[in-house]
Amino acid sequence: MPAPHRPGSRRATATFFIGSEEDEHTGPGDSGMRTDAELPEDNDEGDSPPERQIVVGICSMMKKSRSKPMTQILERLCKFEYITVVIFPEEVILNESVEQWPFCDCLISFHSKGFPLDKAVSYAKLRNPLLINDLNMQYFIQDRREVYRILREEGIDLPRYAVLNRDPDRPEECSLVEGEDHVEVNGEVFQKPFVEKPVCAEDHNVYIYYPTSAGGGSQRLFRKIGSRSSVYSPESSVRKTGSYIYEEFMPTDGTDVKVYTVSPDYAHAEARKSPALDGKVERDSEGKEVRYPVMLTAMEKLVARKVCLAFKQTVCGFDLLRANGHSFVCDVNGFSFVKNSMKYYDDCAKILGNIVMRELAPQFHIPWSIPTEAEDIPIVPTTSGTMMELRCVIAVIRHGDRTPKQKMKMEVRNPMFFDLFEKYGGYKTGKLKLKKPKQLQELLDIARQLLAELGQHNDCEIEEKKSKLEQLRTVLEMYGHFSGINRKVQLTYLPHGQPKTSSEEEDCRKEDPSLLLVLKWGGELTPAGRVQAEELGRAFRCMYPGGQGDYAGFPGCGLLRLHSTYRHDLKIYASDEGRVQMTAAAFAKGLLALEGELTPILVQMVKSANMNGLLDSDSDPLTGCQRRVKARLHEIMQQDKDFSEDDFNWLAPTSSPSLVNSMKVVGNPVKTCDKVYALIQSLTSQIRRRLEDPKSADLQLYHSETLELMLQRWSKLERDFRTKSGRYEISKIPDIYDCVKYDVQHNSSLGLEDMQELFCLSRALADIIIPQEYGIHKDEKLDIAYAYCLPLVKKIQLDLQRTHEDESVNKLHPLYSRGVMSPGRHVRTRLYFTSESHVHSLLSIFRYGGLLDEEKDQQWKRAMDYLSAVSELNYMTQIVIMLYEDNNKDPFSEERFHVELHFSPGVKGCEDEENVPMGSGFRPASAEKKTDPGSLEDLSRDEPDRAMLLSEPAAVRRRSPLIRNRKAGSVEVLSDASSKASSFRFFPSCSQHPPEIKQSGLGFEGCSMVPSIYPLETLHNSLSLKQMDEFLTAVCESGGDSHTKASKALSTTLDSQSQPAADAYIP
Repeated sequence: MPAPHRPGSRRATATFFIGSEEDEHTGPGDSGMRTDAELPEDNDEGDSPPERQIVVGICSMMKKSRSKPMTQILERLCKFEYITVVIFPEEVILNESVEQWPFCDCLISFHSKGFPLDKAVSYAKLRNPLLINDLNMQYFIQDRREVYRILREEGIDLPRYAVLNRDPDRPEECSLVEGEDHVEVNGEVFQKPFVEKPVCAEDHNVYIYYPTSAGGGSQRLFRKIGSRSSVYSPESSVRKTGSYIYEEFMPTDGTDVKVYTVSPDYAHAEARKSPALDGKVERDSEGKEVRYPVMLTAMEKLVARKVCLAFKQTVCGFDLLRANGHSFVCDVNGFSFVKNSMKYYDDCAKILGNIVMRELAPQFHIPWSIPTEAEDIPIVPTTSGTMMELRCVIAVIRHGDRTPKQKMKMEVRNPMFFDLFEKYGGYKTGKLKLKKPKQLQELLDIARQLLAELGQHNDCEIEEKKSKLEQLRTVLEMYGHFSGINRKVQLTYLPHGQPKTSSEEEDCRKEDPSLLLVLKWGGELTPAGRVQAEELGRAFRCMYPGGQGDYAGFPGCGLLRLHSTYRHDLKIYASDEGRVQMTAAAFAKGLLALEGELTPILVQMVKSANMNGLLDSDSDPLTGCQRRVKARLHEIMQQDKDFSEDDFNWLAPTSSPSLVNSMKVVGNPVKTCDKVYALIQSLTSQIRRRLEDPKSADLQLYHSETLELMLQRWSKLERDFRTKSGRYEISKIPDIYDCVKYDVQHNSSLGLEDMQELFCLSRALADIIIPQEYGIHKDEKLDIAYAYCLPLVKKIQLDLQRTHEDESVNKLHPLYSRGVMSPGRHVRTRLYFTSESHVHSLLSIFRYGGLLDEEKDQQWKRAMDYLSAVSELNYMTQIVIMLYEDNNKDPFSEERFHVELHFSPGVKGCEDEENVPMGSGFRPASAEKKTDPGSLEDLSRDEPDRAMLLSEPAAVRRRSPLIRNRKAGSVEVLSDASSKASSFRFFPSCSQHPPEIKQSGLGFEGCSMVPSIYPLETLHNSLSLKQMDEFLTAVCESGGDSHTKASKALSTTLDSQSQPAADAYIP
């Protein structure tokens, strides 16, 4: 049964009226626009409008009123039941008197080239409509001097400037002294580079003058013509006719920020390449200028509010320059719309419609009240059934699907390596990471030189193994260019050379200092990984209040509105690994409904957190505890016998079901390794046969890999896994599993034999090795976890503490928050993207650090049983902490703040359907109680069609916001318990792909089938903030003690190898 119309609801179809009876046009396209001659005379028909409509008039030049953004917004505005839109025809505006103009109750009118602003002002005086944008202020916007005067009076930061008025009546404002590298305007000196702007805002011929030290000349900006927005000129002298503003040039790193307001409480911001950079307009495949959404700081949001109010322009665009840690307004454009953003069109129409109804509905006696939307105040039902305000979301997330990581280690002693180590400050800490193109090029030059010398003199004194040098050269020469995203080199100083593992090697061991060179490559985020991250970002929106509505339709999405109305304090951090950073960017794209490529999103929105060890650790030396754990693992896995009861007690003291099951599958570790080795040999021989087959010559594997590269990958594992003595290198097991998992997932079309058996055996071995590398006993797990993620734990504690402190940076200033619904409300979101080591370590801290007692807390016991059954923390694993505030409780009461802890093991594995550990579902207790109509549980139970089906391509959703195909996605019920509680989670069983991925006969080009991600499971949903804070404090204190001891030991070692002593070792 369809829902009845409520006051203020929208019509299903858009209706435009062209405002002159003589006008025969039907508007842009065939979108249903009609002339007002077609207005119905009586309203008895069921489909006719109500008796009294509020008429919104659009008075502007036709190019503007028929533009795509205007059409998109008006179509949405017409869906308000009581609003009718009338577009004033251009010939009427230009040729008719204002008395003949169409009647309207609300006027949206703005100046552009050729528009008679005087007539519009006269019309407004005659009819007195509600003005969305003030008309008189538009005179000021046409004069840059007035714009700057108003901005200065409002206390808004501007670049330092002076006005040169070439006006005979005002000679005191016409003093110009020009020097070679400066100008003096009315006594104010501007050194080059400086900017020269015509005072008329319609004149876009802005010049930037450069100093002679940079080559002199000037860059001449103009309104975009084709693909150019400026040209360089050798002319260095300023213009001698006309009036200008001279201002300081602001160094902005080549980007400008365009801000678009819709009311003082909403702003959308985009960055674009500065036209001053090279004058080349960056355009996408559709020919549109490349822009990307950015987040405004709290101060910038306040500036947006001030600009909107000062110029009395509800819809207003202005330009920001971000330079030297400050933001400066350099231009105010007046009425401007964002191009090509469905989210903006939705929001703009909704806000304008609400403004019109709020102001005019009472005087026309139209029954209407301001809709209190779920997203306006971030309040949700908690598991206890009470309504609380969501205040903070913290998530630690592992990166997405990647290509296999590859690594080569070699000990080097040549002086050239030591020179490089010294050049980049390696002796300061005893280790060095090389990622920059210049650094990698220097390393490649060394490898080439040494190989050339080896080629000429086979008996020369070059100790580096030729095969290792060749591999170093080959990897560094890959791709034809350098990028830190796909290769890096670590150098570690060894004062007495590398310790040898066998007695034979001991005999030839040298005590001289050496460098351990570790080359890493591969590990790039795959197209599947990008899809996973973007879809998870989209799914994350559902955790926010109002986030379950149709994103493209009028209900809006709570997170997106929170974000645009200044009440979402979002920061995204990522380690410096390329795959982690690109995962963060893809997630941000899905979370915030961004459009376009990942690189601009990464640059603007993802903070690198490698400065303080927050999310990086791969360059740190192993702790003593880790070395001991790895040695014990190596020892027990070299036994040529079935695991005994003692072995189970020794290797699985926590009795983890997943670990015990894997040990049972393995049985005899050496025999299992024998099988794995034989299967790898079989695999490499199959690949070699394929290479010899002419039909396979041009075979392209997933992500542009070739059969040759695949063979190199497996041949290296074959060589490295089994040593000459016949023992197995246990540390290679994770790499074998990594490779086979990748090929089973992405290259199964090759039909290689025994791949599935290799996958099962290597997974069983990896399920023993990988989790136990982070500690076997609880105290070891904690010791290693502290070493990895103590800075992250401290940061999480700060995030939770700061949320309930009065932070002005996250709230609107009280002077400017009148009229904003809940101006002080905000949600803090902190997202930390990292690698497997940090996720394992943080989970160990929550499991073994003493947060709760399993014996006394049944919910925690169930959670621990569930975690023990999880065998792998796969790609996109998430640990999520959510903080709520109950405003009805005493501010100092322990019941004021409520914390929930959630977890997902990430992407589903290839064979995971059968042995899935059962969790309790997401926030299960709330589903058993009566829920709020806006909650996720209620939505999924009653109206599955309204839920955002995550597998549906974004383009489809945007094109048809009102149509939903139930088959486009699936609702998973993970357990009987959760189905009884109606705790549905919306995730696709197998994701579809973005529309740009072409479908071919063998699946998708560029993207194999993308496994879906396990939904979040609630570990605990009734923690107090005090409990969590005390727990994190105890962890930091315990971890700090052990970390301090380790740091002291490390610094003592490095002190003994300080610069003078190290210099003495250099050959």
